[in-house]
Amino acid sequence: MPRGGEVTDEPSFDPKSWGKPEAKSPRPESEALPEAFRGIVAPPGQPGSSAQAETPAPDQKPAQKPAQKPSGKPAGTAGRTLIGPALSLAILGAGAATAWLMRAPPTPVAGDLPEAAAAASPAPPGEAKSVRRLVLAGPADLRDALVAAGVPVPEAEAATRETGKALGAAAGEIRMILTLVIGSDGTHIDRMEVSRLDGSGAAVTRDAAGVITASAVAAELSKQIRVVSGELDADSFYSSAVSAGLIDSLIPDFINAFAFDFNLASEVSPGDTFEVAYETAVNAAGDAVGEPQLVYASLTTPAKSRTLYRFKSPEGEFGWYDGNGASTVRSFMRTPVDGARISSKFGMRFHPVLHYNKLHGGTDFAAPIGTPIFAAGNATVEFAAMKGPNGNLMILRHDNGWETYYLHQNMFMPGIAVGAHVAQGQKIGEIGTTGRSTGPHLHYEVHVDGEKVDPLGIKTDSGRKALEGGALAAFRQARDRVDIARAKYVK
Repeated sequence: MPRGGEVTDEPSFDPKSWGKPEAKSPRPESEALPEAFRGIVAPPGQPGSSAQAETPAPDQKPAQKPAQKPSGKPAGTAGRTLIGPALSLAILGAGAATAWLMRAPPTPVAGDLPEAAAAASPAPPGEAKSVRRLVLAGPADLRDALVAAGVPVPEAEAATRETGKALGAAAGEIRMILTLVIGSDGTHIDRMEVSRLDGSGAAVTRDAAGVITASAVAAELSKQIRVVSGELDADSFYSSAVSAGLIDSLIPDFINAFAFDFNLASEVSPGDTFEVAYETAVNAAGDAVGEPQLVYASLTTPAKSRTLYRFKSPEGEFGWYDGNGASTVRSFMRTPVDGARISSKFGMRFHPVLHYNKLHGGTDFAAPIGTPIFAAGNATVEFAAMKGPNGNLMILRHDNGWETYYLHQNMFMPGIAVGAHVAQGQKIGEIGTTGRSTGPHLHYEVHVDGEKVDPLGIKTDSGRKALEGGALAAFRQARDRVDIARAKYVK
């Protein structure tokens, strides 16, 4: 008995009622099945059938169905009698659908594949290729890289050997584009391109007989001139130049260019302007290769202005020249130390150690221990040893008879000894604090005819040379090339 007086369509299980007709119309056969199977077993025209009658138009009444006659069978009898065959048919239909979906695709006929499908199909054995791009620390890593890519060891060794012949013995990073052929007989080299940063390298191939050959590829470099300008700040020329974008390795070259014209420790101040042009080699990708080279330097202060060009003289030496081709080289450099701060000038002063007024017979350049010291001019070493309060002292006698003194050095450079010849600008020692010294610095003196003179006040114009003839014409071409590059630079 249904709970709560509910009426259900379920058949009665009372045997006495089986032969009595129900007043209620029997449920359609399809409704006796689960929802998923109704469309399969419902007869045409019944709900759930795929052959449903068309829906009448809105203004058309649906046709009246003829009254059903009682079947004479108990309610639900039709559902019980058809459920077995219907379920079997549904299972068979579902099985057939699954089998159809899982069927193996038919073998395509050559030429019948669409273009995209044909492109995705595997290549015939022996013709598959793979391209790899590698960056190696050096040629020594080439063999292991090839073996790791699947190339047989003998072939990898042969390729490494031939590449080394074409590439040369120079060390350094190399880049490789490796094309491999993968076939039934294994993995082999098809082509290999190995290059250095400057574009030089080797092209390696393997022929049908398996022979490896390599040919050298020349470097493809061009030169560019780049310009940087700026204004000195309150800290130092170094910080000013770096802030303006100058490569820090070029700063010592800039300082040396003005060694005869400026003392950068005392003759420049915030607001002074500078401009540099440097040349760099670039490869085909536009990457800089090798070290840049300073080719132009300009410095302007309220007192004076200098513009210099770097040029190789007929003697094969690079030097700095003004716009007319006159060398900056003079008998003496203004300062023997790069970028040092002047801590004490020439003249009478109160001695910080002896505590009385005394002539300070030179100029003190304060700088960290180890800062290079350079010979002010061509000279012969007259003395180089420890000497009491002077610490490590070196005395140079120059060709014009003048003498220069270098006190408190930390060390002398190898080869420095009495009688040795040194060239102007040659490194002769390093700043220290030996002897009677209050801190690391160089005490520098200039003696003329035995008398101490102010190193910053001496005239250094003697000894200048000017280019002539073909050398002057070549200089003008180099100068004009730099000036054209500078003109294109927008400040």
